[in-house]
Amino acid sequence: MDESSLKPGDRDFVSALASGLEVLQVFDAEHPRMTLSEVAAQANMDRAKARRFVLTLHALGFVKRVGRQFELTPKVLQLGYAYQASNQYRAVIEQFLGDITAELGESSSLGVLDGQDVVYVVRSAARHRLMAITLSVGTRLPAVYTSMGRVLLSQLPDTELDSFLDSAELTPFTPYAIKSVAPLKEEILKARSQGFAIVDQELDSGLRSVAVPVYTSRNVLLGALNISTNAARVDMETLMTVYLPRLQDVAARVRAIAQ
Repeated sequence: MDESSLKPGDRDFVSALASGLEVLQVFDAEHPRMTLSEVAAQANMDRAKARRFVLTLHALGFVKRVGRQFELTPKVLQLGYAYQASNQYRAVIEQFLGDITAELGESSSLGVLDGQDVVYVVRSAARHRLMAITLSVGTRLPAVYTSMGRVLLSQLPDTELDSFLDSAELTPFTPYAIKSVAPLKEEILKARSQGFAIVDQELDSGLRSVAVPVYTSRNVLLGALNISTNAARVDMETLMTVYLPRLQDVAARVRAIAQ
């Protein structure tokens, strides 16, 4: 069996582990502290099952009890630390992105593809905010409406890209957003041929961004780098002639040092 295609119901799929991780993930900024019933509702499982997982996580030290409610403990950070520690290049990328922010006054990020989303794994934020939500490490955004997402999708083999597009959820956020698969695929293939992607006000009105893929010296894809800006402040020419070359320079520098 190809482990990458493992699905619920397969012999090697550990349902209990999957459910436990689902319970951990229902705690977020909007739900930092919950009762067992609330956890069950958020995880879409019955209360008895949720209770067993929460109490197990409590016994392991990943959640703590506060009256009738539960919340995550700092021990959860060990999981994220292990991920970060196994990818030492991110400290270097963080420095490069900080340099971009200092030089251009714009936010810059490194993102990776996870399912239908782009997940921010390194972030250098400018002082001004471009979106209503606060973007930070761990933030997830729909890949189809982000420059990083389209760049990452452009790096997929054709069969994987077609499979992704078959299940893609196209819910437009603005009047500028692509609404069907055919033009979306065209934009992704365009990003593949030119080596970068620009998304102009499709995720949020006024938000314009450019992204490039970043690889190791062994041609392993690390993720995508982007710069996001305000469409009223930065025109497309500046994005193409100033911001894009800056990103390409960083990608080249990372490739030179990442093994």
